[in-house]
Amino acid sequence: MTMIDGEVAAGFEPVREAFAENFAQHGDIGAAVCVYWHGRPVVDLWGGIADPDTGRPWTRDTLQLVYSATKGATATAVHLLVQRGELDLDAPVATYWPEFAANGKADIPVRWLLSHQAGLVTLDRPVPLADALRWHPMAEALAAQRPVWTPGTTHGYHGRTWGWLVGEVIRRVSGRSPGRFFAEEIAYPLGLDFFIGLPADKRDRVSRMVHSKPDTDLTTVPPELIPEGLRDQVAAWSDPNSLSNRAYMVTDPAGIDFNSPEVQAAELPASNGIGTAHGLARMYAALIGEVDGIRLLTPETLALAAEEQAGGMDQVLVAPSRFSSGFQLPTTDNPMTGPHAFGHNGRGGSLGFADPEHGIAFGYAMNHIISGPDDVRAASLVDAVHRSLDVIAHSRGSAGGARQRPRREQDRRSSGRPAGR
Repeated sequence: MTMIDGEVAAGFEPVREAFAENFAQHGDIGAAVCVYWHGRPVVDLWGGIADPDTGRPWTRDTLQLVYSATKGATATAVHLLVQRGELDLDAPVATYWPEFAANGKADIPVRWLLSHQAGLVTLDRPVPLADALRWHPMAEALAAQRPVWTPGTTHGYHGRTWGWLVGEVIRRVSGRSPGRFFAEEIAYPLGLDFFIGLPADKRDRVSRMVHSKPDTDLTTVPPELIPEGLRDQVAAWSDPNSLSNRAYMVTDPAGIDFNSPEVQAAELPASNGIGTAHGLARMYAALIGEVDGIRLLTPETLALAAEEQAGGMDQVLVAPSRFSSGFQLPTTDNPMTGPHAFGHNGRGGSLGFADPEHGIAFGYAMNHIISGPDDVRAASLVDAVHRSLDVIAHSRGSAGGARQRPRREQDRRSSGRPAGR
């Protein structure tokens, strides 16, 4: 049984129970979850093993790479520039990055980069990985690339290229690399443990990821045995020349070892953010309200940042997706706590989001990367937040409408008693 440490406010006990259940039943090895409610942390839990090779335990300050949950941090940087009047999302990208105009891209607005509508999901010639980690060769390759569809006519998830595309706009506008801009303008003021480009002195705090494949590889199953709703998606992943596969073949070699120090130290604003679940939740809390006197975006800027820009069938994922200008929006397969929530998940399970309607900000990070549709860990935690809010609302109603927020209490399991059933 896994030891769980941390704190939970009264009323949010279902989140602690779901977190323990993730270790007992759903495959977590090391993980953390944090929930802010109206600007205050009400759940801050961690447990398990940070490095299965050495047995190093997961502690309060363990850092975890969160893959595409990084995109939410990068989008936050973009909207801070918009709020300051330094960046116009409806201006052509070439206004800020002149070389980008090549090959019919002169009129693509910045907004289409953010919302995955630019058609720049892949490269005709992949860039050597070592060069891609140095930044400029990849930015140059994307500036020269021709879109694979007419920009603005459809959308498809720019899983890897998004970071260099959006990050280069941040660099051109601010004069700083995207990781440095995030560190100086967002992470430092809020005291966030979250980095895009890991400093060398933080390396020993990073957990080691463990990757698991699904129990059943649907690409090896006869088509007639695949559920009808998944057949097009499975067919796309089975075809090495499909856009779904080519979108992840923009470097040579295509596979990237995200446990590697070189990859973690580079700035990959789409996919190598490293931080704590608390850091993710705190950032989202500061997007929708004040956190210790700091609010990142005004309500007006936030409303525009979270407004849907693209939705429907995704040309890369071959499944429905919804995007605002940089953030994912809720879908059946990507649940959050309400229809007005926004955020971003990451490969294998990580998730960060904010729900302004309910005052919720959420962060979940873990080192067991589980591929496929059977991973229920983040969804279970989100469902537990839902149930906690329902219990609190019912309790307030029973108490004659009392509006006090729940009192924080020390998590009973932090005393050392085992979690799980």
